[in-house]
Amino acid sequence: MINAKESLRFLPTIGIFIFIILYIYAATLYPGGSQADINSLGFDWSNNYWCNLMSENGINGLKNNARPVAIGAISMLCISMTFFFFQFADYFEKNRNWNLTIKISGALGMLSAVFIFTKFHDVMTTILSICGVVVIIGMIRALHKNKFTFFKVFGIFCMVIVGMNNLFYYNENLIQYSPLVQKAAFILILSWTVALNLKMKKKTIL
Repeated sequence: MINAKESLRFLPTIGIFIFIILYIYAATLYPGGSQADINSLGFDWSNNYWCNLMSENGINGLKNNARPVAIGAISMLCISMTFFFFQFADYFEKNRNWNLTIKISGALGMLSAVFIFTKFHDVMTTILSICGVVVIIGMIRALHKNKFTFFKVFGIFCMVIVGMNNLFYYNENLIQYSPLVQKAAFILILSWTVALNLKMKKKTIL
């Protein structure tokens, strides 16, 4: 029988699934417009970014009813991920400095993600990416020490996709593919998080 303390371990996974549901729902509310066609209708999964759902208006100029849902979704995700980073650090990392590095970089990254829809989008994206790389490096280190080879390799792929996301976004020749890379990054990182969250119940370290 799962007690209350054990069930708290799965809060990140629950939050991530709620985010996914809200993401899909918000996409159905988006009025339209993308980097490929400003006059298009609806959310284009190939050409729209996540942050488009949080804008006051769609790129086509119509009022964006997806905004409150999307902001609620990203808030839920950031709270869940912050909880996960603290949980992961205490569960896997005994070194005090690395424990704090994972917690602080994770929390700063998620805080910047909450404000990614503001006029400081590019700044928040850069902070998120830098913090994301730092926290993933810290997690990969902890996983390596605990001999979690599969999750370590998975984490390396996540770090690579974060780098690719920035490369594609800031390169004029590649930016057309950036929305797809962003979604691939979402899928990989969230899958990695859920898998690790579920794995924690099966391993006693601390």
